[in-house]
Formats: sequence, structure tokens, C-alpha cells
Amino acid sequence: MSTTTVPDSSKLSDIADIVTTSPTIYRDTRMMRGSNHNGMRQFNERIVLQTIRHHGAIAKADIARLTQLSTQTVSIIVNRLESDDLLIKQDRVRGKIGQPSVPLSLNPNGAFSLGLQVGRRSLEVVVTDFLGNTRHQLQFSYPYPDPEVVLPNIKQALAQIKQTMGADWERTVGIGLTAPLSMHKWSNLLGDSSEQSAQALKSWEHFDLLSSVQALTNLPVEFAKDTTSACMAEMLQGHGVSVNNFLYIFVGTFVGGGLVVAGHIMAGQNGNAGAIGSLPTGLATGAGKDVQPAQLLQLASGWQLEQALEKAGFDPLLVHQDSIMEAQYAEHTAPWLAQASQALAMTITSATALLDLDAAVIDGSLGSSLVAALIKATREQIKNYNLEGLQSPKVMPGMVGSHARAIGGSLLPLHTQFFPLKDIFLKQDFV
Repeated sequence: MSTTTVPDSSKLSDIADIVTTSPTIYRDTRMMRGSNHNGMRQFNERIVLQTIRHHGAIAKADIARLTQLSTQTVSIIVNRLESDDLLIKQDRVRGKIGQPSVPLSLNPNGAFSLGLQVGRRSLEVVVTDFLGNTRHQLQFSYPYPDPEVVLPNIKQALAQIKQTMGADWERTVGIGLTAPLSMHKWSNLLGDSSEQSAQALKSWEHFDLLSSVQALTNLPVEFAKDTTSACMAEMLQGHGVSVNNFLYIFVGTFVGGGLVVAGHIMAGQNGNAGAIGSLPTGLATGAGKDVQPAQLLQLASGWQLEQALEKAGFDPLLVHQDSIMEAQYAEHTAPWLAQASQALAMTITSATALLDLDAAVIDGSLGSSLVAALIKATREQIKNYNLEGLQSPKVMPGMVGSHARAIGGSLLPLHTQFFPLKDIFLKQDFV
């Protein structure tokens, strides 16, 4: 495979900037277009790929019209992308005025990328093809995230995936690594009494996960916070295709989220944008921790339900199974649903007043039936708020699902390598 169309990831880090440090990523892409200057080759290739990605199979003449690149420039770019096996020709379209056209589409096997999601109890590995479809998945379980266990699991996963992919491994362009931030603080949050697990969690404070994973592979590795990664997956493959402004909520062991404004993920100068887990859920009535209102993560995280189940003698991992909604668990699920939905309703209503959102999207790693019940309860709780002066926010189920964090991680290298920002750089609407 020729490497001429694979840009240097160290120079082209649009998406990496979006999901990590960018204080403001809104750009008016309506004024951007392709350039016919020879020096813009990589940029123009990205524009052409993005056009085909958004539109589907499309003829060269339509690509030139939509990007405002010259027919000659588009022809040169398309020929180059075809030679690199990134594009494939579809059957010739006949019956229209003029010469029959040959639509071009992305080659699913043109490139692959990996997503590595480090979670509280498991490592999830996803392989994504050039269309963003999941090709392979692996999962490694552990009782708690000990770096001395997680890293060997990652090494094993890379070796196993490489063997599984065979020749396709040579077309793998990078790894998107996702994990929660500040895992060394989990011991306090979880109230874990095990000295062994507490020490393991504490060791994350000085453990450089990104560098450690990079040392295991020659592929470029990029990092994104896990909930931001999940938000990216929803933005690119879920509701973000049609909804420009939404609050993304992912309910797992801890609740977290992301913020999409004008079709872009907002991170904020300090990474606070969309960090809903830290939102207070009431008014402070005095000084001191004892009277501070609970944060959202203390009321709407799966951890609280896990604790209730474990205390009652049930397997806490039931929260990830649809059987959790059976009648025998109702005395534990009902109080959690009431508490979590009240806290989420307050969060969504407040966010809508501040940000003028089109919707709130709720997804999670919990059982799908439990997430569905949480969405229904949250919609009902929002009705209890005085919404005068506001348009009632839509509360929508996520479209990506429980694997959103790993999938978002796998999409990161593809978009860093091959595409510009999410918004397509076109001067007119598709027809």
C-alpha cells in the first residue's frame, strides 16, 4: 500500500485537539472549500474523502461541484486514492443525460483502526474499518484496573488482533486509547476496603498509560477521555448526523458526558465542558463537606445500584444485564431509577437553559432495558420543572450503545488520518 495519502498524525491532529485540550472548536466551515493549488494535496484528499463519506457513492463531477475543486484536480485525487485502495468504483449509472457516470465509494477495507477502552472491570478492544463499521471485538475482564494487569492484557489484545486480522493489519493506521481520568481517586469514590485494589488504583496517579501503550506498538496512539470518546461516536455515527447541539450522557460505573455545540465536541479551556459528573444537584446550605450538595455522579451512577445489589446478596454485575429489570430486583432498581432520573432531569433542564440544546442523549454500559427505563423516568421528571421561557428539551436514547467508548476510540485515528473536522467543507447542500 502506498503511504502517500496517510498524513503525518503529528501534524494533522484536528480531532485529537477537539477531544482533549481545545478550548473552543467551533468553526464556520461554510466558508471553507477545497483549493486547486498543488500544495493543498493532503487537505484536498481529506475534502474528497469527507464528501464521499457524507454523501455515499458519488460521481467525480458531483465531487467537483460540491467541493468547488476543478474537474482535473478531482480526477487526479480520485486516481491517487483509488491506487491506494481507499476508493472503489461502483457500477456505471446509465439512463441520465450525458455520459454514463461511475460512482465512487469508500473502500471498507481501505484502512482499519483500533479502539482500546480501559474500564473499571474490563478492557474492551474494537477494530473499525474505513466506513466506521466494527469488524472485531475482544474483551478482557479483571476485578479492578491494576496497571500491572491492564498493560499485559493490552499487549495480548494487540497480538491477538494482529493475528486475527492477518494481511489487513498492514492497513491499520492507529490506535485510539480511552480511559477515565483520575483513576487513582476511584478508591475514595468507590469506598473500596480492599487494600490490594486500593493500592492498584493509587498506582494510576503516576502511571503514564499513553506512553506505556505506545511502547507496545509501532502504530500511533492517541488518547481521549472515555466519555468524550463515547460522545464522539454518537456525534459521528449516531444522533450527531442530524442533531447539531446536544448534551451527551453516558451512564456506567460513573455517569459522565460530553457536549456537542454546532456539530463539534466542546472540551473547554480546562476540560470542564460536558463534565456533568461534577455538577451539583442542589443548593449549598453552608460551609463544609457535610452540607455540600451531592454531585451528579453520586446520584446517577451505576455504582450506587451495584452497591445496593451486592448488599442484598446479588451479583452487582447484574446492572449490565437486561434481567436486572425482573421483578425480583425491583426493590433495588426502583429507588435508583427515581434518584438517578431526578438528578438527570435537573441536569438536562439546567443545561438547556444555559446552552439552548436541541436534545439530551442518554446512553450507557448498563443493561439496555435499565437504560430505557432511566430515559423514560427522566422524561417524566423533567415535566416536574417549570419550563416557562424554555423549549422543553428532547431526551433521546443513544444510537451507538454500550460499546460507544471503545468505538469512539477506534474512530479517532481514522478521522485524524483521513478526514477534516466533522462538518463537511462544502459550499452548497447535497442534492
